[in-house]
Amino acid sequence: MQTQGYYHSKLSFGTVDGPGIRFVLFLGGCQLGCSFCHNPDTWARGNQTITVDEVLREVEEYRQFYEASGGGLTVSGGEPLLQPAFTAELFRQCQAAGIHTALDTCGFALKENILQVLPHADRVLFSLKGSNDATYQQLTKARSMKSILENLQLIAARKPVTIRYVLIPGYTDGPECLASLIRIMHSLPSSTDIEVLPYHTLGLVKWQKLGWEYPLAGVPEPTKEQVKVFREQLLQAGLRLGKTEES
Repeated sequence: MQTQGYYHSKLSFGTVDGPGIRFVLFLGGCQLGCSFCHNPDTWARGNQTITVDEVLREVEEYRQFYEASGGGLTVSGGEPLLQPAFTAELFRQCQAAGIHTALDTCGFALKENILQVLPHADRVLFSLKGSNDATYQQLTKARSMKSILENLQLIAARKPVTIRYVLIPGYTDGPECLASLIRIMHSLPSSTDIEVLPYHTLGLVKWQKLGWEYPLAGVPEPTKEQVKVFREQLLQAGLRLGKTEES
C-alpha cells in the first residue's frame, strides 16, 4: 500500500477539473511532453511528497463546499497513472469517506496501471491531444495514438468519461481532425461527453523560466467564434457537449 506520492501542487477550489468545486492534486511526472502544455514544470517527478492522510485532511477542511456543489477530489498532473498505487489508495480512502473522485489523465499509461486505479475512480477526465496519429506526432512524444485509444475504450467501458479536447488553430481544428474526432466519439458509449477547450498561451512563461523553446510560438489562440463553430459541428454530429472555457 503506497500512502505517499510525489506531487507538484494542489488547488483547494478548482472549478474546471470535474463537476462542482474540487480539491485538485497535481502529481509530478509525465511522459507525453505536449508541445502546448501549460504546466511543463510537472513533467519531472520532483522530490516534493504528500501522504494520503495529508490530502484527506485538507479535503475534509473544505468538504462542505465540495459536497454542496457536487464536487470532490480530482487527481491530475502530470500524469497520475504514473503513480498508480498512490492514486488508487487515495481514491479508495476518499470513496470510503463518501468523497467523489475524478481521474484526470491523457491515457498514455500501462493498462495494468489503469486497472489498478479505475475501480476507485467515480469519473474520468480524458485529455485527447488530437484525433489522429499525425497530430499526436506533431504535438506529443507519442508515435501513434493506438494505445491511447485502446486505453480510452477500456476506461469508457467501465466508467463515466468526459473527453477534453484542446482546439489549436492549424493543428486540431481542421476538417480531417473534426471527422476523426467524431468517429472516436461515436465509438464510445453515448453517455460520454466532450469539452472543447480553447488553446491558450498562459503557460508560455513557464517554458521561458525553464529555458525551453516553446514549440508553438506564433500559433494564435482560437477566437470565440471558432470555438462556437467547432462545438456546433460536434452537436450536429449528435455528440454530448460538456462545459467549455472561454478563449
